[in-house]
Amino acid sequence: MRQRRPGIGMTGFASLPPVAAAAPARDELRVLQDIHAVLSGGRFALLTGAGLSTDSGIPDYRGPGAAPRAPMTYQEFIGEADNRRRYWARNHIGWSHLRRAEPNGGHAAAARLEHRGLLTGLITQNVDRLHEDAGSINVVDLHGRFDQVVCLGCHRRYSRTLLAGVLEELNPGFLERALASGAVEAAPDADATVEDAGLIESFVVAQCPACGGTLKPDFVYFGENVPKDRVERCYAMVDDADALLIAGSSLTVMSGLRFVRHAAKHGKPVVIINRGQTRGDGLATIKLDAGVGESLSWLAGELPSL
Repeated sequence: MRQRRPGIGMTGFASLPPVAAAAPARDELRVLQDIHAVLSGGRFALLTGAGLSTDSGIPDYRGPGAAPRAPMTYQEFIGEADNRRRYWARNHIGWSHLRRAEPNGGHAAAARLEHRGLLTGLITQNVDRLHEDAGSINVVDLHGRFDQVVCLGCHRRYSRTLLAGVLEELNPGFLERALASGAVEAAPDADATVEDAGLIESFVVAQCPACGGTLKPDFVYFGENVPKDRVERCYAMVDDADALLIAGSSLTVMSGLRFVRHAAKHGKPVVIINRGQTRGDGLATIKLDAGVGESLSWLAGELPSL
């Protein structure tokens, strides 16, 4: 597990303790029993999205009630130094929130499914590393990981914890001033929305200590391609599976939707559990509009061993 330091002055953020999974409602239970019938007797691949981490205090992008967000694109990040300053200032705040998050019951259920031998693998669109913290092992972090940064010049990687110390030295008192300035809202990719433009403009960005190059969070931005070897590993998990289960993803971006299309093309059942519509609903064998944590917890307890 990664080490977390106690939060420092994080009064601008919502409380982070994980929410315990509630029992499924009666109408949800009927659909879960149908899902149970589809998944029983074989192994399946599990694809998770931001909806799984909301019970850990991490907001999602597109779920019901989510505030509109416009994440920075890769092209914006590399195109302008002002964009990088704005991003790193917001990331410094968002990271200090995200690093305090703890796995919830849905993450624990995913780990239990794997430990019972029911998964061919776990593909997550989240960068929060909570699946690994909960004990999952065979995980593909499809969009990367928030706890590392990479230099775009020399390609060296550094821990985000190390960079946090550097940024705090370059910007003493920045976090405290940011949280005192007004509303601060975190995002699932360790970004944050901050209203004080002057505070953002004062932020000093760190450079690569080895070559002086541009540092970037080690995850896939909008407009950036997922590494080919990572995608191929995910396809292999789906190919080895008897079914594909999607939990907590709207499947809005093609990086996740392609695996749904791949499974459906090869005649594998596709099960979707998500609050609200998804882009893959038309390909689903069964769709359950319900909380992800309680649904996965029920399945982890009820699916028979192979």
